[in-house]
Amino acid sequence: MFGGWAAAVALAPSLAAKAMLAAPAVLIPLTAWTLQQPARWMVLFFASALLLPPLPIPMGDSGPHLCLFFAAMGLWAGLMRLGDWRVAPSGVHAALIALFGVLLASVGLAAVNSGAVVAIGSLARVALFAISVYLFFYTTGGPGNSRSRLSCLSQLSWLYWFAVASALFACVDFYFQFPTPAGYGQQFVWLESGMFRRAQGFFYEASTLGNFCAFFLVMIAVALSRPREESPAGRKALLAGGAVFFAALMLSYSRASVINVVVALAVLGWLHRKRLRVARVALVLAVLPATLAFLMWKVFPAFAEIYWLRLSATAEYLFTQTEGVLSGRLATWRTIADWLAANPWQALVGIGYKTLPYTDYLGAPLVADNMYLSLLVETGIAGLASLVWLNIAILRAAARAAHSLDAHRAFCGAWMLCFWAGEVVQMASGDLLTYWRVLPIYFWVLALAIRV
Repeated sequence: MFGGWAAAVALAPSLAAKAMLAAPAVLIPLTAWTLQQPARWMVLFFASALLLPPLPIPMGDSGPHLCLFFAAMGLWAGLMRLGDWRVAPSGVHAALIALFGVLLASVGLAAVNSGAVVAIGSLARVALFAISVYLFFYTTGGPGNSRSRLSCLSQLSWLYWFAVASALFACVDFYFQFPTPAGYGQQFVWLESGMFRRAQGFFYEASTLGNFCAFFLVMIAVALSRPREESPAGRKALLAGGAVFFAALMLSYSRASVINVVVALAVLGWLHRKRLRVARVALVLAVLPATLAFLMWKVFPAFAEIYWLRLSATAEYLFTQTEGVLSGRLATWRTIADWLAANPWQALVGIGYKTLPYTDYLGAPLVADNMYLSLLVETGIAGLASLVWLNIAILRAAARAAHSLDAHRAFCGAWMLCFWAGEVVQMASGDLLTYWRVLPIYFWVLALAIRV
């Protein structure tokens, strides 16, 4: 059998065919090793999601990703250990189930309103969102519920270094403008020296990179505000990583993610208001960003200049030239609002999750760039209410965890409280629930904060 297999690999006509035939030699032992421990699949899932591009296979909008294989391993790991599941009901659990149920039910409406092909795409996106839901339940009440503080810190440590490597590649990718696999977002910056693709690293689009960098910048801010022994990395490592995340955030050209960080820092300041030294914080907030911005200007002077002009123009013309500042979003929102006013009964149930960009049901395909508005149109009142419920439940649970006597829970709770407050604001300018490669990380950290 092995001789025949080796001969088939040798005689395969192309390198791709050889790789497909030889793949079981790697995948079978990797699967066996992964399933021996309940948390190994999460390590591989996070590593591949952050450090690998999608596979160059023409499937869907951007091709399949290897991390889906490890997500399937995680599902099998959960089925193998059914006796280890002890889910304690909470507001976050109920809100996640409600939102997932509404999204899944809307797939039928997608089939009715837009046809089978669009409905299949809708179902695929619901399945991608389900990865985050499953990982949250797996960690809070399933086999992944390890209560060892040392284990949690080590998991956060390797996650941090995976993230730093991913953000560092995004900076290098912007500088050298490497060729991208098919399916990447066509997002560019026009400088005097030419047109450059916005930094997006291994992700599908620059906005995902910006949101991802905001998440870890908030982590660094929370870690610096707490004792050293509670941090997943040393002070020097945090500062070095912060410089990388700041650079990647700027190169992603995302303004909404910057607002996310600002909101998160404001919440962090409120959280520590009783022991906050205003002068010291003001000095840090003035010197550190100025230093990082100066380094950015030295490395990418033309880009730093145009990005600063973009931010200053946003602040100056937000209320006088709102349409231009919001990059045409207002026109799209008005179109959606007019449709909702003309079809109020349709708005009650929606037209199908993630169908707006792929259907002519509203006259032409639209990208809402607003999580609340898109869910209202696609999943109706129930979908919007479920999202609001989920946001409130996450903020309440994270706030309780932030005041926990357990240092690890308090750290993760403060991190999620600050970041999700910024996320609630950023949802007004982006479909953040579709960032399926980073959303599981967010819900995993939330699970670490609230698990019992």
